[in-house]
Amino acid sequence: MKTNFSLLFYLKKPKNYQDGPVPIYMRITVDGKRSEITSGRSCVPEGWSAVNGRATGKKEDAKSLNAYLSDLQFKVNEAHRHLVLNGKLLTADTIRDKFLGKEEQQYTLIDVFKEHNRKLEVLVGTEYTNGTAERYRTSLKHTVDFLKWKYSIDDILVKKIN
Repeated sequence: MKTNFSLLFYLKKPKNYQDGPVPIYMRITVDGKRSEITSGRSCVPEGWSAVNGRATGKKEDAKSLNAYLSDLQFKVNEAHRHLVLNGKLLTADTIRDKFLGKEEQQYTLIDVFKEHNRKLEVLVGTEYTNGTAERYRTSLKHTVDFLKWKYSIDDILVKKIN
């Protein structure tokens, strides 16, 4: 399925803006859904081209800022390309998270099972009996043994279970 992907750099003036540099934001849009990130840089409104999404002028600071923005654009495009090539869900938020280095949490079956059992142990005596907790510990042991016997692995990602 084809998705529309775009990237825009723009100035975002604060509500109480008086004068001086304004933060530059980066907007990632995928199929009409937006996600915004600050670029970490700022520019005076008089030295900004809204059409091009870049600083105007030939001074070194404008060239440096434009090179920085081009580098950010390249990195966002790389994040987009990586998600497409790996068949991942493509949204503005997933591209932003990939660009920022926030990987999705990898849950494994045994870790989830152990966390469940840990929470259950706390509730023994109030909501669960000791026998129930013992049966869950036994189920965990059988699950570990099964994974080792059948697949020769110690654990498996939850998303790989179908």
